Amino acid sequence: MERKQATRVQTSILNALEKKIIVKMAEKMPSRVTSDMLSAIGFLGSVLIAAGYILTDVSIHFLWLASFGFVVNWFGDSLDGTLARVRNCQRPLYGYYLDHMLDCFNELLMFVGAGMSVLMDLRIALLLLVAYLIMTVNVSINAHLRSEFKLTYAKLGPTEFRIIIIIVNSLFALIRPLREFSVAFSVCGRPVELMALDMVGLAIFFILAAMFTVTFIKDLHIYSDLDPKKR
Repeated sequence: MERKQATRVQTSILNALEKKIIVKMAEKMPSRVTSDMLSAIGFLGSVLIAAGYILTDVSIHFLWLASFGFVVNWFGDSLDGTLARVRNCQRPLYGYYLDHMLDCFNELLMFVGAGMSVLMDLRIALLLLVAYLIMTVNVSINAHLRSEFKLTYAKLGPTEFRIIIIIVNSLFALIRPLREFSVAFSVCGRPVELMALDMVGLAIFFILAAMFTVTFIKDLHIYSDLDPKKR
C-alpha cells in the first residue's frame, strides 16, 4: 500500500534555525535511540505538562514542571520524524498514523490539564481544545486532498506556540497579582468570574478562530477552482 507523501509547508519564524538544530541533534543521536522512543518521550512531555498544571493546586511553582514538559514534548515530537529521515528509515504510513494520533492525545492532556489547574476554567480549556482539533482536521484534509501538510498559521508553528506558553507560564509563576487578578460580571443574570489566564485563553481562542476563518475561506476558494461547478 503506497501513499503519496504530503509536502510539508513550514514557514514559521524559527523554522530555519530550528531545522538546523534538530538535524544536528538527530545526527548525533545514539544508535540505540529510535524514533518510537522519541515519540514516547514527546508523550511523556505531555503527561508532565498535565501534571504540572493540575498540581498548581498544591503549589504554583508546579508551573515550572509544565514548562519543562513543553521542552520535553518539543524534543520528542520534533526529533522523531527527523531521526527517521536522517537515518533513511522512514515508515510513512506508520509514522503518519502514530504522529497524528499521539498529537491528539498530547493536546487532550495539555488542555484538560490546564483546565484542571487553579488558573483556568475547564470550559475555556475545552473550547481551546475544540479549536485546535478543528484546525488539525483542516490540516489533515488538505494533506489528503492536495498533498499539502501545513504546519504554520500566521508565521507561528508548534515551536512558537510552545515558547509563548512557556513565557505565559513563567509570568504567572513569578507575578502573584497577575495570577490572582479576576473580573466578575453577570451574563443573563448568572454570575461569571474570569481569571487572568481565562482571559488569555479566550483571547487565544478568538485569534485562532480568526486565523482559521481566513484559512477556511482561502481553502474553499482553492477547492472551488480545482473542482468547478459543472455547466
